[in-house]
Amino acid sequence: MAEKHLIVVDLDGTLLTDDKKISPRTKKVLQKAMEQGHEVMIATGRPFRSSELYYRELELVTPIVNFNGAFVHHPRNNSWGLYHEPMDIKTAVEIVEACHEFNFHNIVAEVQDEVYFHYHDERLINLFSMGEPAVTTGDLRQMLAHDPTCMLIHATEETAPLIRDHLSQVHAEVIHHRRWAAPWHVIELVKLGLSKAVGIQRAAADLNIPKERIIAFGDEDNDLEMIEYAGIGVAMGNGIDELKNIANEVTLTNEEDGVALFLESKLNINLEKTIN
Repeated sequence: MAEKHLIVVDLDGTLLTDDKKISPRTKKVLQKAMEQGHEVMIATGRPFRSSELYYRELELVTPIVNFNGAFVHHPRNNSWGLYHEPMDIKTAVEIVEACHEFNFHNIVAEVQDEVYFHYHDERLINLFSMGEPAVTTGDLRQMLAHDPTCMLIHATEETAPLIRDHLSQVHAEVIHHRRWAAPWHVIELVKLGLSKAVGIQRAAADLNIPKERIIAFGDEDNDLEMIEYAGIGVAMGNGIDELKNIANEVTLTNEEDGVALFLESKLNINLEKTIN
């Protein structure tokens, strides 16, 4: 076969269509790539509980990167190691405290599969309900008992930049923050030094695949490090401009089978022969 590649896919806006499905064509192409001996892995900001379904659907046999690199493990191999790097609870509480000086809707802290909401919020709770996490609502300054894997601040259009400025001034040495795409004015926080690239590095080393044979697909600013790190960084057509500017290639959107089209051409996958 051709040289073995590691294909890394982000979930939302990349592998998944807007209705959160893997299209039949993309699924066939990824399965064909695996049949040819390539490795396929997921790297997402989501927790494992809400990405496991796609891992199973594709029948993956690789590690998975969750929470933007704060949690990396191998669902099929316990001895591979489990890397969980949460942020310090003291920092988390200071950030909640500081947010009260700004206008914000809510703050969510995730401790692995437990989700803590500062305020009760049906719309957000539904967003996080996949995989049935344990949900606790109440002032995070009292309720949070463990170092959080990640935190989300649901701000307003006006206050999101102000809160980010504050985080950069006060907590730049301990946390890394990024902004979700519109229409969500959400700021996502993880421990400093973490990104999807860190998890991919671990997996690639274990699989013995050099950087130049890593093909990574993404669309958002939590994909920047991974797209830059991969030998072949591919931005989705629906991706943010910042990502397209640093990517090696730009493919079609997540609604147009962008991942599949790129791989068909790059890895010479011909579906005609495989579709009965």
